[in-house]
Amino acid sequence: MSVILYRYDASPFSVKIDNVLLLKNIPHEKVNVASMMPRPEISDLLGITYRRIPILAIGNDIYCDTSLIASALERRFPKLRGYGTIFPNKKHGAGADTGLIKAFSKYWPDTALFPLAPVHLPWDKLPPQFVDDRSKLRGAPINVEAMVAQRGKSLSMLSTNLALIEEQLADGREWLFDTELPSLADISVHNVYGWVKTLRGVESLFDANTFPKSLEWLARLTAYLGRLKQAFPKVPKITGKDAAARITAASFEPYNVVGFDEREGARLGLKAGDEVSITSACSARDRPWTAVDPQLERDHVIP
Repeated sequence: MSVILYRYDASPFSVKIDNVLLLKNIPHEKVNVASMMPRPEISDLLGITYRRIPILAIGNDIYCDTSLIASALERRFPKLRGYGTIFPNKKHGAGADTGLIKAFSKYWPDTALFPLAPVHLPWDKLPPQFVDDRSKLRGAPINVEAMVAQRGKSLSMLSTNLALIEEQLADGREWLFDTELPSLADISVHNVYGWVKTLRGVESLFDANTFPKSLEWLARLTAYLGRLKQAFPKVPKITGKDAAARITAASFEPYNVVGFDEREGARLGLKAGDEVSITSACSARDRPWTAVDPQLERDHVIP
């Protein structure tokens, strides 16, 4: 079963899924796409207008959104089959906090923390084409001066949230949920602060006197991922054309894997066999998600 990741190097969320694949030790290939639209490898060859990155294909099944991608990788490449896990057991023998880690990762680092970070990009030095592309994504023109003016407020809010990490680590635990190994929670928070740390003008945020345990945790996870990457086979790059040919020729996961929940269906006014349309919750204003290829739509491309 082939795994193909559509990504680009400067995308923090691409790096997040890179790290999930590392933790789980899943062999995969990658298609490097542009940081700006258009991305014909996705829109033309797969018939998908979803514009956010990364996108992951497992066989003929295509997953968008990093939370969904992470859950799909954990389900389809389980620990019982020899893969790693992003939901490790507690260090002292208790089971994994799977549901809580999923909720935490989606609604704190991804939804609350990450939006604070992009103002620290060098907006005044970026190419106009990039600013225009992200303005279309946002659905309104980006005011570069206003972005720059928000940096102080952003640093203050990132500092307030980093204090919560410091509090969580105060008992000397190695990982955020006191797990045997790093979990999706660690990967998700690292995705924000690890990326921000690479940007200019943020040095005051990473004060070792104020946040000693947090910075130790950040360095510990960075080093841990670095060791995994050194041991991991080099990820092959393939072309969008070759990837699309492989994906369209592959088999897909049976529909009955999840099944139909009659109670939930009734709440939505649905019954088994009803045809439904799917609308993405993605906030990209210029490209609401659709599956324009009927074959891909039938094979449940997931928004």
